[in-house]
Amino acid sequence: MKRMHLSELGCLLSAALMLGSCGLDMPKETQSSFETITIKKQDITVPVKFSARMKGKTDVTVTPQVSGQLMQICVTEGDRVNKGQTLFVIDSRNAQLELEAAQANLEAALASESSAQLEYESNKNLFEKNIVSRFMLDNSENSYKRAQAAVAQARASVNRAKVNLGFCTITAPVAGIIGEIPVRSGDQVSPMTQLTILSGNNEMNAEFSVTENIVETMVQEGMSKGDKEKYMEQLPDVSFVMKNGTEYPLKGRITSLTGVVNAATGSLVCKATFPNPDGHLYSGIQGTVVLPMTENAVMVVPQVAVVKLQDRQQVYKVQPDSTATAVEVTTADAGNGQDFIVMSGLSEGDRIVTVGANNVSEGQKVLFPEAKGKK
Repeated sequence: MKRMHLSELGCLLSAALMLGSCGLDMPKETQSSFETITIKKQDITVPVKFSARMKGKTDVTVTPQVSGQLMQICVTEGDRVNKGQTLFVIDSRNAQLELEAAQANLEAALASESSAQLEYESNKNLFEKNIVSRFMLDNSENSYKRAQAAVAQARASVNRAKVNLGFCTITAPVAGIIGEIPVRSGDQVSPMTQLTILSGNNEMNAEFSVTENIVETMVQEGMSKGDKEKYMEQLPDVSFVMKNGTEYPLKGRITSLTGVVNAATGSLVCKATFPNPDGHLYSGIQGTVVLPMTENAVMVVPQVAVVKLQDRQQVYKVQPDSTATAVEVTTADAGNGQDFIVMSGLSEGDRIVTVGANNVSEGQKVLFPEAKGKK
């Protein structure tokens, strides 16, 4: 058995020598370079996002002007109404009686005015003939003036009664959509009662909060009102994204950049106005306003090139000897889900590792002769 094993081993060694003598190469291990890029400054559009809430540009809280029993509700929640359309009807019987009483008082005042006028004109003629004294003339003139004032007062009462009667029929002050109606027919209402909110939604305002530092970058201090309006005209169109991620198809414009800063939050409310011809936007819906801002001459790197270590970020910079050195950087989100804007840590012309940066270690060689010059 031992002789057979030795003979087999001899055969194997002979075969290996023969293969070597035939000039066949054995497979060699090859190393490939990591993917890299050279940093260059470029212009980039960054979408700045703000949480927003929609509100009709002409939202109106509908309340009665007079007290009384609500007799009729002429609309339902969600109805689209035109300006001047009847919404609610309040019991008008008391207002009608007040109008009739005011009209009767006006008739009486007109009769008294007519009598006073006749007496004044008569005394005026008699005074010219020296039949009556100046005192009688002046007294009749004063009576006539008091009668005229009484007529004016009675006429104002009639007009006021007509207005109050008109208030019993509540019409839409603007065209829009009817909101919640918290009252029912038969309820007793007063000027303190909210009947509904009418959302004039031909145009909608997306209201959002902006921090002071963002406003300062957008609006220069000391700008006049006219300069701000011109600046807003030059701002790019904004988008509105629903909470479900759907983007509203029509673009909006920033219409307000200034206001009163909230002392608690250090922010102020701004508005972006969106057209709403089909009524797809409603008051109260929430979403995100996206403002595309242009950043000029910035360094942009792929997100895969940035290695996160707890609260630090680093990239691997390729040295002249093809080895990698970890460099700490600060970045800002480019808003496209793929890139970062480098704020510090790198310079234009630096070369960094991109794909595979997570697998690189300090001082490791990342470029090899056969792949040099490849980016």
